[in-house]
Amino acid sequence: MLLKLLIIIIFIAMLVSLLAGAGYLLRDGASSKRLLISLKFRIGFACLLLVLITYGFWSGQFT
Repeated sequence: MLLKLLIIIIFIAMLVSLLAGAGYLLRDGASSKRLLISLKFRIGFACLLLVLITYGFWSGQFT
């Protein structure tokens, strides 16, 4: 149950980072430093999400 909640939270954080990046792209342009930081966070969240899902299947919590 805790793992599923953690996955949902990470997924929502990815969506927030995606929306923030889109906002920075529209306001600042493609050369924005905030856009790059948002992308880095989104990549980090995606890696963490992949690790959590893999752990869930490996541990047998997701069948």
